[in-house]
Amino acid sequence: MPGKAPNAASLYEAAMNHLARYAATESGLARVLSRRIDRWGQSQSADGEEEADDLARVIRRAKADIPGVLTRLKELGVLNDEAFAASRAKRLSRSGKSRRATLAHLVAKGVKAPNLPEDPQRELAAACAYLRRRRAGPFGNAPAEKTLAAMARGGFAQSIARRALALTRDEAEALIKSLDAPMP
Repeated sequence: MPGKAPNAASLYEAAMNHLARYAATESGLARVLSRRIDRWGQSQSADGEEEADDLARVIRRAKADIPGVLTRLKELGVLNDEAFAASRAKRLSRSGKSRRATLAHLVAKGVKAPNLPEDPQRELAAACAYLRRRRAGPFGNAPAEKTLAAMARGGFAQSIARRALALTRDEAEALIKSLDAPMP
């Protein structure tokens, strides 16, 4: 990492490399680039080549370039929080996460206002996926009380949890398969 000070061009290249490997939100990518600049600054101060004031000025200038890089990536369509949220929400519901847990995850990832419509059928299907993963309800013989408590901690409403527990295995499997359909 030692060498040239980070600038808009090198930050853009670093952002593209990161996005080629990982899905990211705007705020997540900003954190990645900021940490990159901080690591560069730490390596420079360890080398002792630059004066502390000069180094701080270069770091501030590089961090000021981050919003421009993010804007450029958004204009190109490479960085899209809505697409990230839709993709991640679909993956999480297929893995058995509730709408509440999914919303919490998206907010933690930096999606400012996740647009995740309420869909009771999809929530029931996600609850079935949760039960299959936990080998409970129609997929196993775990105690119903413990399963209901775990589902509540996972963000499922009691009515959804009870409905999922009452389903037959075939009904639950059919609901889980419906999770592969596009989200509304």
